[in-house]
Amino acid sequence: MKRYLIAGLLVWIPLGITLWVLYFLLSALDQLMLLIPYGWRPEQVLGFRIYGLGVVMGFLILLSTGIVAANIFGARLIALWEQMLGRIPFVKSIYSSVKQVSDTILSKKSNAFRKALLVEFPRKDSWTIAFLTGSPAEEIAEQLDEPYVSVYVPTTPNPTSGYFVMLPKSQVRELQMTVDEALKYVVSMGVLDPHHHAHPPRHTPVIPPSPSVAPSATPPAAPPVS
Repeated sequence: MKRYLIAGLLVWIPLGITLWVLYFLLSALDQLMLLIPYGWRPEQVLGFRIYGLGVVMGFLILLSTGIVAANIFGARLIALWEQMLGRIPFVKSIYSSVKQVSDTILSKKSNAFRKALLVEFPRKDSWTIAFLTGSPAEEIAEQLDEPYVSVYVPTTPNPTSGYFVMLPKSQVRELQMTVDEALKYVVSMGVLDPHHHAHPPRHTPVIPPSPSVAPSATPPAAPPVS
C-alpha cells in the first residue's frame, strides 16, 4: 500500500502544482479584462465568463505596444513618457533601475544570464551555481588587482532572491549546462540531474553471493552408494 501511495503522489504532485501555477497565471492575466468598460465585458455581453481571455488580451497589448514603439512617432511618445516619470523623485529611481536591468537582460548583445557558472560561495571549498551578469563597473574594476566578473547567486528553492557577488575571473568555472538546466537544478535543491532523462534505462541489480557461503566452480561430488 505504501508503494502504491508513493506512486500516486509522484503522479499527482507535479500535475497538481502545474495546474495550480497555470490557474494562478490565468487568473492574474484575466484581471486585464477589468480595463474593458463594464458593459462590453464578455460576461455582460454573452452572459457567462470565458477564462483565458486575459492571455489573449495581454498578447494583443504587448504586440500593439511593440508596433507603436518600433516606429519614430511611438519612440517619441515613450521618450516623453520617460521624461514625465523622471520628474517624480521616488518613481524615477525605481523606473530607471528596472528599465536598465530589463534592457540589459533582453538585449541580444548582452551576456547577462546567458551562462551558468560554478563558484565558491559562501566560503572556500563550498561550491554553488551562479549566473554571469557582466563585469564590474569601471570605477570598481580600477580598485581590483585582476579581472573580475559579476555573478548572481540564486537561493533555493526561490531563485528570484539571491546575492550579487564580484569574483575573480580565474576562480569562476563555466558550466556546459544551459541556464534552464541550471535553474532546474537550483530549484530542485540538487535533486534533479541537469541531464536527467524522463525514462532512464532499467538495470537488473546484481545480488552478490552470501559471504557465509564460498562460491564453488563445480558442484560437490555425491557420496558413494554403499
